[in-house]
Amino acid sequence: MRDYHINLFYSSEDRGYIADIPDLKSCSAFGETPEEALREVQVAKRAWLKSCRARKKPIPKPRYRPAIYAVSR
Repeated sequence: MRDYHINLFYSSEDRGYIADIPDLKSCSAFGETPEEALREVQVAKRAWLKSCRARKKPIPKPRYRPAIYAVSR
């Protein structure tokens, strides 16, 4: 199974790094370093998925892929 894509970027407004998972609505995390943001978004992902399971909501399949991975046909 493929895992979810994670976007990671620096936010000058927040003075830190933001990691988010586009396939999981509102699943994001903050860190002072890129590594911290990635660790925190993994925690957020586990909580997001656990909440879905508990409420018997459908879990989206990993679909999001940045444009750089698009294959020309």
